[in-house]
Amino acid sequence: MSYKVFVINPGSTSTKIALFEDDKKLFQKNVDHDAEELKKFKEIRDQLPFRMETILDSLAEAGISLEGVDAFSARGGGMVGCVGGVYAINDKLLEDAREGKNVRHPSLLGPQIAWALQEKYGGQMFCVNPPDVDELDDEERITGLAGCFRTSRGHPLNQKENCIRYANSLGKKYEDMNLICCHIGGGITVGAHRKGKYCSVNDAVNGDGPMAPTRAGALIAMDVVKLCFSGKYTEREMYDRITKNGGLTDHLGTSDVRDVVAMINAGDKYAKLVYDGFILQIAKAVGSCAVALKGQVDGIILTGGASNEKYLVQKLVSYIDWIAPISVQPGEFEMEALASGAIRAMKGEEDVVVYTGIPVFENFDYLKN
Repeated sequence: MSYKVFVINPGSTSTKIALFEDDKKLFQKNVDHDAEELKKFKEIRDQLPFRMETILDSLAEAGISLEGVDAFSARGGGMVGCVGGVYAINDKLLEDAREGKNVRHPSLLGPQIAWALQEKYGGQMFCVNPPDVDELDDEERITGLAGCFRTSRGHPLNQKENCIRYANSLGKKYEDMNLICCHIGGGITVGAHRKGKYCSVNDAVNGDGPMAPTRAGALIAMDVVKLCFSGKYTEREMYDRITKNGGLTDHLGTSDVRDVVAMINAGDKYAKLVYDGFILQIAKAVGSCAVALKGQVDGIILTGGASNEKYLVQKLVSYIDWIAPISVQPGEFEMEALASGAIRAMKGEEDVVVYTGIPVFENFDYLKN
C-alpha cells in the first residue's frame, strides 16, 4: 500500500511544504510570508490563520489538492524535552506548541498547521523528531556550575534522518550502529548516536561547541563576563552577537562559506586563519563524540549546506579520517525525514510515541542527600 503525506516545516518568514507519495516527492514549495504582516502578530501562535491562508492559496495556484492525503507530518517545536521518534499529534502536544513550552520559534506552528489541515481533510497527524528531542546521557548534562546544565539542541530531524539513510545504505539499522553526524550549516551541531540514541551533542543555540557562520560557539567564560559588564553592549546586543552575528560573520562580515573561500583564494591570510580554526573546532567536536562512544564508531556523516564546500570537507576529513569511514551527504533532508517518519509509523515499522508533556530531564535534585 502506498501512502500520501503532506509535510509542513515552518521557518521565520516562510513555510516549506511538500507532498510525498511514499518516498517520491510530488510537489514542494517554499511559501513566503510577508515579513511586515508577520510583525503585526503579537505571538507566534497568532500567525496561524495568516500562514494557513497563504499555504492554501499556494496549493490552489499549483493545482494541488489535499483530498485523500493519508497523513500530515510537521516539524514540531515548543514541546518539553522528549525522546526522539514519531509522535502522534495529540491535545497535549498542541497545547504545549501553542504555549511555546520549551522555546519560542515558528516551528511550533507546525503541529498547529497539521491539526488545522487534518480538521479540513481528515487523515492522521504526526510530528517527527522535533527540535526538543533530548536523549543526552546524564553525564553529558553536567557543567562546572551547579544548577547549570547542558541541554540538547542539535538538529535532531536532519541528524537522525542522515543516520538512518547511512545505515540503510549499508543494509543495517540505525538502532544497531554507533555514528557521529556533523550538521554544518548556519548552525553547527556535532552529535554522537549510540544504537539509535542521540546521546551527545553541542547546544548550538546557547553557545556551545564549534563556532558557526552566524554563532560564536563556545567562548572563554571570563571574556564573555567582561564584555557583558563593559558597558558597551546591552543584553540584547550581546545575545545577538553570540547567536546571530557571531562566528564567521563577526570575523569576516559574511556567513557564506563560499565567500570565505573566495577571500582565501584572493590571498586573505586572516580569512584563512579564521576558516581553518573554524574547521578545526568541528574536528575537535567529532573527537569529543568519538570519546563519548568510547572509540566504537561505525561511521561519520557530514551533512548540511556547507558540506558542499570542498575546502572544508577535505581539511575536515584530514583531521578525522582515522576515526571511522566518512560519508558526505550534503544539504538537508528535513522534508524527506518528515515524510519517511510518518510512513514508517503508518506501515507499522516504527512505534508511535505518545507525547505526555513530562520533560525527560529537569534536574538532579533526586540524587542529592
